[in-house]
Amino acid sequence: MKEMKEKIGIVDTLEERKPYITRKQEKGQEIPLACDNNSLAGAISQRACVYSGARVVLNPVTDAVHLVHGPIGCAGYTWDIRGAKSSGIETNRTSFSTDMKELDVVFGGEKKLSSAIDELVGLYHPPVVFVYSTCIVGIIGDDLESVCKTASQKHNIPVIPVKSEGFKGNKSDGYKAACDALKRLIKRPSEEDIKKKGPRVPETIKPKINILGDFNVAGDVWLVKPLFEQMGIEVIVSLTGDSTTKAISRAAEADLNLVQCSGSMTYLAKWMQAEYGIPYLNASFFGIEDISLALRRTADYFGSEKMKERAEQILEAEINRIMPEISRVRERVKGKKAAIYMGGPAKALTLIKGFDELGMEVVIIGTQTGKKEDYEQISYSVRDGTVIVDDANPLELAELLIRQKADLMVAGVKERFIAYKLGIAFCDFNHDRVVEFEGFDGFVNFAREVDASISSPVWKAVRQRELIPEAMESEKKSGRIKKVAVEERISRENCAKECKGMLLKPEFLHQKSEAAVESQV
Repeated sequence: MKEMKEKIGIVDTLEERKPYITRKQEKGQEIPLACDNNSLAGAISQRACVYSGARVVLNPVTDAVHLVHGPIGCAGYTWDIRGAKSSGIETNRTSFSTDMKELDVVFGGEKKLSSAIDELVGLYHPPVVFVYSTCIVGIIGDDLESVCKTASQKHNIPVIPVKSEGFKGNKSDGYKAACDALKRLIKRPSEEDIKKKGPRVPETIKPKINILGDFNVAGDVWLVKPLFEQMGIEVIVSLTGDSTTKAISRAAEADLNLVQCSGSMTYLAKWMQAEYGIPYLNASFFGIEDISLALRRTADYFGSEKMKERAEQILEAEINRIMPEISRVRERVKGKKAAIYMGGPAKALTLIKGFDELGMEVVIIGTQTGKKEDYEQISYSVRDGTVIVDDANPLELAELLIRQKADLMVAGVKERFIAYKLGIAFCDFNHDRVVEFEGFDGFVNFAREVDASISSPVWKAVRQRELIPEAMESEKKSGRIKKVAVEERISRENCAKECKGMLLKPEFLHQKSEAAVESQV
């Protein structure tokens, strides 16, 4: 009984949430973690809705018109949601909405939607229009399928309904809705091309691949594609980073799919395998180990000795080029503790390896959409005692960061201010970053950002917090205090020199009224 309390009593949270937070156990023990369920009511989940999941997958299709059928707030919330870069047309950077009002809810919005499609096609002449359904559309029952079919026939382009009513599931269901929309764009290759596909391609034929689940955030895919091209491989399309309608239509010509974001694209990869006979491999393009593995596994699949030799040459040259800088950063950050909280498990897993390459220890790791097999793999990759959490909320994350004494948090923009308020360094690994993290140069960028975040002199001028063991013990005995007891450590050093001449007054930064509120984590 005592052992069970230790496993589930890691933070002060709702009783129903305790099974979703655990520690890495000794080898051979199954982690007792609940996951892959809908968020609990009242738990303030960090997850996004179905509609948001669909938007993050489809929005990087650069030449498409993305029309949100619903209130203006849904379009505003997801405008330019991916931060994906484009090498050509950028129609996707403009957000469109039918801006449904009260009368549209009462009388239906189909006519308004039809008029909006006509207007946008006339203005932009896009090769495809994606029409997203929102919660209100699902409630009033507008027939998107019928409106889109009529518009498609009228304008002679694909007008594709994305069935993404926010209330009907979670972000993972949005990924599936997006993949169902992409299926309609992928054209079937000729029977002759299908017969040519196989595990081994002759040296005289240039093999083709697709990269699935890379969204070209900050230009990531531009650092990855050249590596495969140097190996003699044609990258048809990255789904969906910097992709066009024409490139997506050719996706079925590929000999192999490389799936980076397993949560968003495994569904599509399995469909392409069943429909067109295209196998897939899971891959990651972050960190030295995972990039090396991706290139080697791809070369092994095609069975070309020349390709294998070229892959080794690329790896040797690139690793030798970046290692001096990686080694310099490693000396500065080794031994520091990192917390990881990602939307999908693939990013979380690859970050574990990346931090290991920098000599850092992962003390917290969590995802929003991980499944049991994902957490088992995560458990194999982290050290004993590491906290593993599914669908965490801000209060849980804040307490975990304090308890585990994290020096750095790597997550998305929603978690940024949790870390900052606790005086903990932060690195954005999600949609809003502006620096590439994939490929060899991307890993150097990541290492530098981690170093800059942890080593910033600003942390000498902000509040640091720790749990007070004595207070925690008295809390258990008395049963009267329910809040987590914390101690604030305020550095009063004069760090003006390191902060480039800006003298910060501790009395001004740490007013008692502010501290009293924020200390109650």
